[in-house]
Amino acid sequence: MNPTFVVLANLTDTAEQAARYAAVLGEPLHARVALLHLYHDPLLDPELATVTTAQAYRTQAEVAAGLADMAGRLPAPAEVTVSVQAMPAAVEEAVQRHQPLLLAMGLSTEHDLLDHLLHNQALPVLRATHRPLLLVPEAAPPARVPRRVVLAIDAERFTLNAAARALAPLLRAWPAAYTVVHVAAAHERQAFPGQRALGQVHLSGLLPVATPLELYEESHLSPATGVLQALDDVQADLVVLIARPRSFLGRLFHQSVTAQVLRHSRVPVLLLPAEAPTLPGWMPGLS
Repeated sequence: MNPTFVVLANLTDTAEQAARYAAVLGEPLHARVALLHLYHDPLLDPELATVTTAQAYRTQAEVAAGLADMAGRLPAPAEVTVSVQAMPAAVEEAVQRHQPLLLAMGLSTEHDLLDHLLHNQALPVLRATHRPLLLVPEAAPPARVPRRVVLAIDAERFTLNAAARALAPLLRAWPAAYTVVHVAAAHERQAFPGQRALGQVHLSGLLPVATPLELYEESHLSPATGVLQALDDVQADLVVLIARPRSFLGRLFHQSVTAQVLRHSRVPVLLLPAEAPTLPGWMPGLS
């Protein structure tokens, strides 16, 4: 069975661009796209009114028809689901049904709406599924199969979870060059941090051991600024960031490197969930 990418979609150009990115990135694996729309009547749910002000009010049938048209314009087989369930239940049902390799959504450049999407959609999706999440900025260039991918790796060790490791065949299928970016933090005291970052990527299993990796190191800029500078310098098509479990509690999109990169990146950001670190037997867990 061909893999599936689930895209959180609505009737906006930003959502269609995210869906197109999902379709194009999945082409090497002949992936299918499943468009998932969370339908809430703003007349019954006034809290959503500010999110829908840019769109005329549409009935559920009109939304489904519009999404079907969108699906027909994608360069991959696609289907549409319009759900009236709350976010966690709708996403859980879609994950159970499709077992997707990743989930995707578009990001608006409008600050308040971006914050709403990150905190009320992207973060709950990560919490509920612990699956890779592709975030496509509104200003992203037209979708194409990546030719150069940046993997931004800090000094902290990580182990990708099973869902992130399952994405390895997709990354291997892209005809891409991979650059590991390490921006030294002010508190970092380890020797050869860039080489450690390369080693972590090799140990992660995300790419074959023989994959050539370029190293980009920066020590004079803040982590987020350094990553963004690297994207420009290497002309990257995509950036990969590691999402650690503790970040799912709320810090991931609040004053973090990930948040800053998402707010300013002109290329899609792929978040790969990591496993929680295993505590030694003698160390008590925190509850």
